[in-house]
Amino acid sequence: MRKKPAARRRRNPMSDCPLTAALAAISGKWKLIIIYWLAESPRHFAGLRERMSSISQKVLTEQLRELIADDIVHREQTGAVPEPVIYSLTDYGRSLMPIVEHVRRWGRGHIERFSE
Repeated sequence: MRKKPAARRRRNPMSDCPLTAALAAISGKWKLIIIYWLAESPRHFAGLRERMSSISQKVLTEQLRELIADDIVHREQTGAVPEPVIYSLTDYGRSLMPIVEHVRRWGRGHIERFSE
């Protein structure tokens, strides 16, 4: 079995700006949701798709690749193709959980604020 080369680190568009670096790593419609579901438990690609039914296969693949490149998500090949691949959070990815939880709580309050 041929091993894939390690994911190439993504370039920070503004190397001296920590906020830009953070947003580059976790921004987008789906990344925090992917992180949220992987924090619950490691999942196969299909398991992630089940929980995010409106995401396309292409977009999920792209988002996972970016999260892997930023060392937030680990991709584990369980055998030869077509064996499933398991995605899980790295320790570095787990460091995002307080942020994800704050955003989730803020979102709940935002929904309640405008649902009258």
